Amino acid sequence: MYEHQRALLSGNEAFARGAIEAGIGVCTSYPGTPSTEIAETLSRLSTETGMYVEWSANEKVALEVAAGASWMGVPAMCSMKSLGLNVASDFLLNLNLSGTGPGGLVIVVCDDPRGHSSSNEQDSRFYARAAQIPLLEPSTCQQAKDIVTYGLDLSREFEIPVMIRSTTRLSHSRGVVELGDASSCSPVPSDVLPSRLY
Repeated sequence: MYEHQRALLSGNEAFARGAIEAGIGVCTSYPGTPSTEIAETLSRLSTETGMYVEWSANEKVALEVAAGASWMGVPAMCSMKSLGLNVASDFLLNLNLSGTGPGGLVIVVCDDPRGHSSSNEQDSRFYARAAQIPLLEPSTCQQAKDIVTYGLDLSREFEIPVMIRSTTRLSHSRGVVELGDASSCSPVPSDVLPSRLY
């Protein structure tokens, strides 16, 4: 992705870099500002990293696919905007009870305070509270990258989803980020790729 030790990244690019460094093997998403660039960045790099990146039919499907990967032992991340969490909430509020299995699952939700690109404002932190799952909230681009690994470790330890909340200000800001090892991506085993199911 980047050859140098430091890079100027947006918050969303930092989340993507964090996913690569954390060894995420599956990333699912549904496009919607301010979260779109996370999956866009990972999609551009998927050939290089071996990560399976999917634009799903909606946010609920995206969360279901990511959970399925986690249940199969593949580290997974799902990203969406705040209003998309409403769509995924039915599954989220049951996923906390079923658990995520050994792979680990990080859910990155990007809120849009003041509704810059959304029909309304929403504070997604209340969903984490309702689902009784951990919520992590980075405040810098560096923290955005680092928190993905921390969130995945937390998810694996307790076998529950971990939500990471961002906002438009962080997702679209830029900052200097110290990069780590990007060679730890966990490619999806060929026998669990969705193309084998058709």
